[in-house]
Amino acid sequence: MSKDYDPNDAVEFIFKKAGAYSAARGKLAEVEAFKSSLKAIKMAQSGESSLGAQEREAYRSVEYQELCKAIGVATEEVEKLRWEIRAAEMRWETWRTQQATNRQVERMLG
Repeated sequence: MSKDYDPNDAVEFIFKKAGAYSAARGKLAEVEAFKSSLKAIKMAQSGESSLGAQEREAYRSVEYQELCKAIGVATEEVEKLRWEIRAAEMRWETWRTQQATNRQVERMLG
């Protein structure tokens, strides 16, 4: 048994979530872009002479590890919003399909 669904709810939901989604995508892009900068900063601060040692020290730094966690959190938020919006789109498409089916059944019966 399917429940009646107002397609406007799906459109309204997508409209309301668009700002949060774009902000989350922006934050994710920001932290991902900063990752290379932080690595370079930490390599320069390491005091090591070889590039391999500098890189190892940069990756070991607490700041780099915290940034990686922030990327994970930002990615989680983006994906949550993306799938909420996608679910609303699927509800809309389901409603459209049901309406088309109903019209066809009415034509066959009428």
